[in-house]
Amino acid sequence: MSPTAQAAPPRTVPDAPGPDRRRTRRGLSDARYATLLAAPAAVVLLALVGWPLVKLAVDSLYTGSGLGDGRRFAGLDNYLTALTDPGIRAAAGRTLAYTLIVVTAELVLGLAVALLFHRLGPRSRILQTVFLYPLMIAPVVAGLLWRFLMIDNVGIVNELLTRVGVLTDPGDVSWLSDPDLVLFSVALPDVWLTTSFMTLVLYAGLQAIPPDLYEAARLDGARGLRLLVSVTLPLLRPVIAVALIIRGVDAARAFDVILIQTDGGPQSASETLSLTIYKTMVSYNDPGTAAATSTLFMIVMMLVAMVGVLTIWRPGRES
Repeated sequence: MSPTAQAAPPRTVPDAPGPDRRRTRRGLSDARYATLLAAPAAVVLLALVGWPLVKLAVDSLYTGSGLGDGRRFAGLDNYLTALTDPGIRAAAGRTLAYTLIVVTAELVLGLAVALLFHRLGPRSRILQTVFLYPLMIAPVVAGLLWRFLMIDNVGIVNELLTRVGVLTDPGDVSWLSDPDLVLFSVALPDVWLTTSFMTLVLYAGLQAIPPDLYEAARLDGARGLRLLVSVTLPLLRPVIAVALIIRGVDAARAFDVILIQTDGGPQSASETLSLTIYKTMVSYNDPGTAAATSTLFMIVMMLVAMVGVLTIWRPGRES
C-alpha cells in the first residue's frame, strides 16, 4: 500500500478589482495630480511675488508719485535715466566690487572650513554648532556690532591693533570714514555673517561624495592639492554653483548692513545699488527711476544666475 500523498496547499487567487475599490486619483495622471497639489502654493506665490513684479514694471513707465495730478506716462525715459545717470552707474560698479569681495571671501573660507569639518568627521560636531552661530544673528545687529568694533578712534579693532604694536595710534586707520577702505570694511560683517551658510552647503556636498572615489584616486597617486583639484572640486561643481548664485544675488542686494554702518558714506563710497534705489525713492521722491533701476537690476541678476548655472554647474555635461 503506497503512502498517502500530502495534499497540496490551496492556491490563492488575487481578488479582481471591483467597482467599489477606492482610487485616490481616479482619472488623473501623475503630472496632473502633482499640478493639482502645487496649485495652491502657485497661487499664493503669484499673488505675493508676481503682482509686485508687474506693478514694479508698470511704475517704471511713469513719473511722479501718483499723488494728485503729478503722475504721467514717461515710456522708457526712466530706463534711459537709470542707464545714463552717473550716480546709478557708480553705485552699480560698487555693488559689483562689493559682491566680488564678499562672495570670493566666503567661498575660500567656507571651502576651507568645510574641508576641515570633513576631515575631522564626527569630532567636528561641536565646532559646527559654534561656527553656525553668526548665521542666527540679524543683519541689523551684526551691522551695529561691527560699527562699534571699527568706529574711528575708539573702536575695539584699532585699540587691539595698537596694543599689539600694529598701529601706533588708534586713529591711524579710519575703517568707516576712509573712502578707500570703507567698501572693504562694510563687507566684513557680511562675510562674518554668511560664511557659515557657504560652509554648510559645501560640507553637505562633501558628504555626498562617495569615499570609493577618493580611494581610487589615492591608488592612482593623487594626494593633497591634486586630490582637491581633480576629484573634490569637479564633483562639487553643482553645489558650488548653487551656493555662488544664492550668495551672489544676496550680496548684490545688500542694504541693511551697510545702512546701519555708514548709510552709504563717506562721499557715497559705500553706497550700493540697493541704497541708491532706496534714496531715489524715499529721499528724492522719484519712484519711476527707482522702479526702472530695480527692474534692470532684477534682469541683470537673472542673467547672471543663468550664466552661473551654464558655466559652473553645466547641467547635462559630464564633469
